[in-house]
Amino acid sequence: MNDELARLDATATAALIAANELTPLEAVDAAIDRIERVNPTLNAVIHRQYERARHEASGEIPEGPFRGVPFLLKDAVCHFDGDPEHFGMRALRDADHRAIGDTWLAHRFRKAGFVTLGRTNVPEMATTITTEPVSTGATRNPWDIRRTPGGSSGGAAAAVASGMVPVAHGNDMGGSIRFPAAHCGLVGLKPSRGRTTLGPDFGELWGPTTHEHVLTRSVRDCAAVLDAIAGPGVGDPYSAPPPARAFLREVGADPGRLRVGWRTERCDGTGPSHPDCVAAVQLAATLIESLGHTVQETAMSALDAPELGQQLPLLFSTIVAREVDRWSGVLGRAIALDELEPSNAFFAEMGRSVTGAQWLAGLEAVQRWSRGVAAWFADGYDVLVTPVSPEPPNVLGELTVDGQGDPFSLIMRVAGLTTFTFPWNIAGQPAISLPLWWNDDGLPIGVQLIAPMGREDTLLRIAAQLEQAHPWADRRPPVHA
Repeated sequence: MNDELARLDATATAALIAANELTPLEAVDAAIDRIERVNPTLNAVIHRQYERARHEASGEIPEGPFRGVPFLLKDAVCHFDGDPEHFGMRALRDADHRAIGDTWLAHRFRKAGFVTLGRTNVPEMATTITTEPVSTGATRNPWDIRRTPGGSSGGAAAAVASGMVPVAHGNDMGGSIRFPAAHCGLVGLKPSRGRTTLGPDFGELWGPTTHEHVLTRSVRDCAAVLDAIAGPGVGDPYSAPPPARAFLREVGADPGRLRVGWRTERCDGTGPSHPDCVAAVQLAATLIESLGHTVQETAMSALDAPELGQQLPLLFSTIVAREVDRWSGVLGRAIALDELEPSNAFFAEMGRSVTGAQWLAGLEAVQRWSRGVAAWFADGYDVLVTPVSPEPPNVLGELTVDGQGDPFSLIMRVAGLTTFTFPWNIAGQPAISLPLWWNDDGLPIGVQLIAPMGREDTLLRIAAQLEQAHPWADRRPPVHA
């Protein structure tokens, strides 16, 4: 039975529980067994909370759509009271820091019926796209354990792809849901800005870039979880346009004839994407056209406008400096630069020289840039298709200082890899990674679809079409429960 459960998505697992063919405790115990068997190879789950999960599964679970379904939280931003909260940082690990209070999103996950078994690995401060923190060690990709699962939600992605749990929480500040989804063969939606809440701790985090959701195996799970957690919290500074109906109802709905553009040229001016990533986008374009949509290659030149690249070093360094100061306040002592990994220490030192006026000027510049990319959609396009990453999953160690030689080289390397993902965190538009292609090495190559602000419905409709036309549900990585 456990082998079968390892292959089910969250919707199917919930259906077994609702039909009394599986109890919540049986589902939780089976997931714990899978974690204990597979995690030693992958290092995806770093904080186990099994007794609490068993206690919850044995009691009164909220009658939500995912009642009794095993779940994992990323060790960043979202938490329950008393959770270990280390954010990939040695200083927080050594202090055994524990979260205070439930975030509103954590409460929504619990209300949906999920039973949380633990927390997943993240890079230090979630600032990169590989999950290799010094504090807890590297997470490995279940498709090839020599390679990264992506980041910063790499632990979550490895856990879902390997069958430990059917769905796991992630957040996305520059690609941190979409990158791991692309590298691990999963569905990963970054919702519109304000679609989910960061309350009560934050109105926005990392400026306007942070978005919360999950990593899933199916489009229907992605939609159904969004239904369960979407909506602003009281006092949130942003709220996404309300959907016309439940997101789950968009799965299988006719999207009409969409106008779709596609692009594979990197936005940082460094040339074409890897041939595998180009092939994945071209396959997606061909599939979309076969579904009756109007498809054409496009330069989408607004992405290349210089303001974004000019301002990102200023904005990102200020964000890291603020994170270090914030966690210093939590610990009640200053976190020294030598307690940080080299790239974060570089950014923190740089960020402390940025003035408030410079920060605001940077925000104004990227907001002008965002209007340019939004105008491309306003001119008649419904969807843009790009790679998620311009390269296949990297070998572990390539995206660390040891692999790059110095912090600045590493920063530039990571910035180049987020050329297709980070723009949509700044613009706030929804973007989804779909597992439509595997290369000759057996590695998943994700494809990204982007829609106008508030149009997750469009993405879910076309994603469901693609899932049906080119299914991925039967694919299993070599490391699987």
